[in-house]
Amino acid sequence: MQFLAYILVYPFLWLISILPFRLLYAFSDFLYFWIYKVIGYRKKVVQNNLRLVFPEKKQSEINDITTKFYHHLCDMVVEAIKSLTISEDEMKKRFRFTNLDLLHNIENQGKSTMLMCAHYASWEWIFILQKYLKSRGYAVYKRLANPYFDRLVKRIRAKYNSYLITTKETIPTLIEAKSKGELTINGFASDQTAKPHNALHWGEFMGYKVPMHTGAEMLSKKLDMPVVFLKVKRAERGFYEASFELIAMNPNEYKDYEITDKFFRLVEKQIFEAPQYYLWTHKRWKHKDIVPEKFK
Repeated sequence: MQFLAYILVYPFLWLISILPFRLLYAFSDFLYFWIYKVIGYRKKVVQNNLRLVFPEKKQSEINDITTKFYHHLCDMVVEAIKSLTISEDEMKKRFRFTNLDLLHNIENQGKSTMLMCAHYASWEWIFILQKYLKSRGYAVYKRLANPYFDRLVKRIRAKYNSYLITTKETIPTLIEAKSKGELTINGFASDQTAKPHNALHWGEFMGYKVPMHTGAEMLSKKLDMPVVFLKVKRAERGFYEASFELIAMNPNEYKDYEITDKFFRLVEKQIFEAPQYYLWTHKRWKHKDIVPEKFK
């Protein structure tokens, strides 16, 4: 059944991917109408999240952010599909980097980089970064249930010398790379919700204590990797601009969880600048009322 689903859906995805951008975004507008207006996909979750973290905003402002968010979410969907066939030159034109010298300086020191990212603006086209670096790229991801689509996603990423690895594969993969003297740049989307029962750190995010993933900080200290924050902003529809900010050149000089907290302050700053580009469909604050006593 999984293979049948793949062979039925893949041709449809491929046809969408070859559409010129003008028609691609027309299709995104069509998706917006169905996903937001008709189905109302996670609309309550989105609005509850927005009211929670922006209690000072009027309902009309919440509605405006919600509408813009769903437009952007649908753009993200079609841009992910476009990744199937988009050319390298087109990708470079649409996803630009402003201060690559920061990463080049780290490479020139013979160090690998821990790149901490958020689900903000665009994380589908970030992989073009590898075309500007010597380092081999790894990104931690959750394996898709359908193995055929999982292999497809991996193949798309590999076009740009980026490789997806699961959480279980991360530590042995990066330790092996270091033992071989291989330079790597390692992307962690560290703003996701951690499981509360095994979270080592509960920190503040948008005004509330929540369980936080600390794997990026732990690995950066274990493998002596400078930690860099990737900030992405949408310049206009279909065009993004990314910049880098150094969080820690020598991570072992920082107290436990200080790097993680600094990352979340930078994510908050992005959200306050343009909240419509954050991924509000996740129940990011669902554990805020069960903070263990030792973390209060």
